[in-house]
Amino acid sequence: MAASRKPTESSRDAVSLPTITPWLFNGFYKFCRYYLRKHFHAVAIDRRAIHMAPIDPIAPLICYANHPGWWDPIIAIHLCQSCFAGRRFYAPIDAEALKKYGIFSKLGFYGIDTHSLHGAANFLKVSRRILAEPNTSIWITPEGRFADPRDHEATLMPGLAHLALQNEKVVLLPLAIEYVFWEERLPEALMRFGNPIQGNELKGLTKEECSSLLTDRLRETQNTLAQSAIARRSEDFEIQLSGKTGTFSFYDWFRSMRGRWSGEKVDLQHGSKLNT
Repeated sequence: MAASRKPTESSRDAVSLPTITPWLFNGFYKFCRYYLRKHFHAVAIDRRAIHMAPIDPIAPLICYANHPGWWDPIIAIHLCQSCFAGRRFYAPIDAEALKKYGIFSKLGFYGIDTHSLHGAANFLKVSRRILAEPNTSIWITPEGRFADPRDHEATLMPGLAHLALQNEKVVLLPLAIEYVFWEERLPEALMRFGNPIQGNELKGLTKEECSSLLTDRLRETQNTLAQSAIARRSEDFEIQLSGKTGTFSFYDWFRSMRGRWSGEKVDLQHGSKLNT
């Protein structure tokens, strides 16, 4: 009779990490910065919460956000690179969408089937594998649907609480996102990081209690961001990317030329918010 074998490191790590092709990821990140500058007046973030409670750069990170729009994955890649340099970026994405946009399969995205138990189990397996590595981060929108940033009715998908309770080393970071129009032709992309939650703080909680805590922390972060957005307090934010100002190309060109002829300086900005 064959001798029984102890589980080996390779057998424990049978689940593969999602693929990240470094040169492709770096190129896509540069494209993201260009694309955000093109379509937003400013990309700005309030990260005072994590300045006051710094995150261990080695600890695995789950950044979980509300899901206001199509831009969210691009924003996630930008924030991972600009705020957490050195961390590897991973993000779950709908399996059908991943088939449609195959390039994402080389950028750290991994497909999940949200409509089956098998899909949920596979999400947990891959995510646990990622969080077992140092310097990793998972960026997730657990509302599971697009939702207005003022709509707080969506319950968070249960997979987030599962992951949070299974790894005491993980840090959970709420992220609020809004895309708003202030004073310029193009919108502002506004983000706020909330107070991080250490995995060991969740010890002893039930799954329901953990999910409630994570939800409350995200909604608190959204409410704080909403207050800044409604009051248009640009001083609450640090500008990460500055985009286009002005009205439209021909008129701005005409004003610039007239300014040159008259020797006057022309300010093409329509307002004073989030300008460098």
